[in-house]
Amino acid sequence: MPVVTVRVDDDLKRKMEEFRGVNWSEVTRAAIEEKIREIELWRPIDPEALRKASQRTDALRRKIEGWESTVEIRRWRDNAGTKGSHSRGD
Repeated sequence: MPVVTVRVDDDLKRKMEEFRGVNWSEVTRAAIEEKIREIELWRPIDPEALRKASQRTDALRRKIEGWESTVEIRRWRDNAGTKGSHSRGD
């Protein structure tokens, strides 16, 4: 396994020494892995892959007769704060 050297200032090093039971190599490794995952999430998205995903989503979407999302959202907003008002009323 390759070795990576990390420099810290004297104050941080003193604080690290207070917690000798901590595996600082593992803490550093985990922080690096987390940062890489974060960066990878924000990589540019391939427009063609995005288009295909959008088409698949559209194909999965279905209409429900007699139900409109905007009407449902308005009903929930109008009834907000009224205890037990979120039932369908069936």
